[in-house]
Amino acid sequence: MNVAVVEAYAGLAGRVLAGPARLGRTRLVAVDGPSGAGKSVFATRLADALAARAGGDRPPLVRTDDLLDGWDDQLTFWTRLEEWVLGPVRAGRPGGYRRYSWVRRRFLDRVTAVPAGAVLIVEGVSAARALVRPELTLSVLVTAPAELRLSRALARDGAQVLPELRRWHAGERAHFAADGTVAAVDLVVDGAPAVPHDPDRYYVRFGRRPGSGKAGIRFRS
Repeated sequence: MNVAVVEAYAGLAGRVLAGPARLGRTRLVAVDGPSGAGKSVFATRLADALAARAGGDRPPLVRTDDLLDGWDDQLTFWTRLEEWVLGPVRAGRPGGYRRYSWVRRRFLDRVTAVPAGAVLIVEGVSAARALVRPELTLSVLVTAPAELRLSRALARDGAQVLPELRRWHAGERAHFAADGTVAAVDLVVDGAPAVPHDPDRYYVRFGRRPGSGKAGIRFRS
């Protein structure tokens, strides 16, 4: 039986910093999950906690939405992430990427630098895909009910994107099923918790009662 467990971002930050560096000398953290689940908020708060642990040195946070070449690049953006960010950092060199403008529908000229530091966080759909798992220090999956995720995405992007969102959500479901993401990640986080807590300092993860057997966590819909 799954249960809600409240944990501190500070403790998770300590766990990351104490973990092994597997992307060269960098600890790579992947924050995965479907659209509208709360990945961005979780990744930002974890970055803040890591900065507090490191005396203000905030780790770079790469959001994969910035690397997508439009709606049809949902999963095929990875070669760009590898070439611009992961490859250089793996080699101990700074990386950098050009952000995609969803308004101009092209990649901007300005390069966002990604230093090869102690920690790198990558947040976005498929960030914890099987290809990169051997290099991850921590993998997180954030989930929430399907209707809530859809309403969040529409509030953020507008009702005009509903057809694209429907296709996007179908692509997410197919990817997570084929990739085995739920069973592979280190941590499954509730992106819409009902448990009282301070969301700036704590998150709610799914656990299981002792003796209940393996947790069968699924995306709630």
